[in-house]
Amino acid sequence: MGIETLMHITRIRTCQPPCDSPKDWRTSLGQILVAAETDVGLTGYGVGGGGLSAMHIVRTVLRDLLVGREVEPIATRWQEMYDATLAFGRKGVAVMAISGVDLALWDLRAKAAGVSVAQLLGGPRHATLPTYATVWGDLSATMVGTHSAFKLHLGKQLSGDVQPLVDVVRRARDRVGLSVKLMVDAWMKWDVPFTLRFADAVVNLGLDWIEEPISPDDLAGYAELCKHSPIPIAGGEHEFTALAFNALIERRLHHVLQPDVCWVGGMTELVKIYTAANQAGVRVCPHRGAEVWALPALAALDSQPLAESGRPWLTWVGGQPPICDGVIEVPSVIGFGATFAAEVLAMLE
Repeated sequence: MGIETLMHITRIRTCQPPCDSPKDWRTSLGQILVAAETDVGLTGYGVGGGGLSAMHIVRTVLRDLLVGREVEPIATRWQEMYDATLAFGRKGVAVMAISGVDLALWDLRAKAAGVSVAQLLGGPRHATLPTYATVWGDLSATMVGTHSAFKLHLGKQLSGDVQPLVDVVRRARDRVGLSVKLMVDAWMKWDVPFTLRFADAVVNLGLDWIEEPISPDDLAGYAELCKHSPIPIAGGEHEFTALAFNALIERRLHHVLQPDVCWVGGMTELVKIYTAANQAGVRVCPHRGAEVWALPALAALDSQPLAESGRPWLTWVGGQPPICDGVIEVPSVIGFGATFAAEVLAMLE
């Protein structure tokens, strides 16, 4: 049935390459590189999250589980990893660790077949994708034209007064005009009443969505927002596994789903999320979708793709196609097309 059915995993290694990431949890629990080597000479690479904690899970649980096993079927390998971490996992760092391994296995699958991951997924349907960037504070004149859309990071609540945040949106709309999409990200800092007041105040400013206004655990709050907000509600960046997203889809708790493929459980889970969402008519817009790990899914599975610009500090991942004039080209590559400098690969253990 092909070389991909005969590959056995001989070694799994991981590291957290240094980078100029924000000096918060995005460094201490930052992105890790996973390499999965095989007995046919192919190596797959993936990126997960969770920093040293995730690396420990890879090295002490996932590696022992997978070494000596066949790469395929990847869905079975995913379930075995999930079951092995069930007692302490289900969400968070354990699933971030699984994400990196799963992406490495998908890289192997595509390399064995001699195709891109987008081709494995049945695409690409799109040669280029529009992009958006997240902006902290006011949108500057120099940013206009660099992306097809912009998301304003408004992750703070000002004593119940929505007007200062409304003013940020109004200034951005005045700057980009009516043809450029605008969204806002509250980063889990608001509550339901504040969100509804804000939504009512900006309803005429043409926002595409309000992202993560409240805690991901407040499902009742999201139900209320989706029922009453005049602006679509987005979220899911900090949710884990397709199982959790199924609840969001079935209960219509988000209008736009934003899984991060490096955190949610890898490509195996992202495909499941797209499948369920497409069947239900719910939009998916992956977090950091312009990165090489999510780009294949947007290119192959998304009917209205919008790719968020990648983490700018992940300079140790090579092969990332550039964003030019608000669009990104879907590259013709084998696997994910990611490359790594010799000094990064030397860190793997």
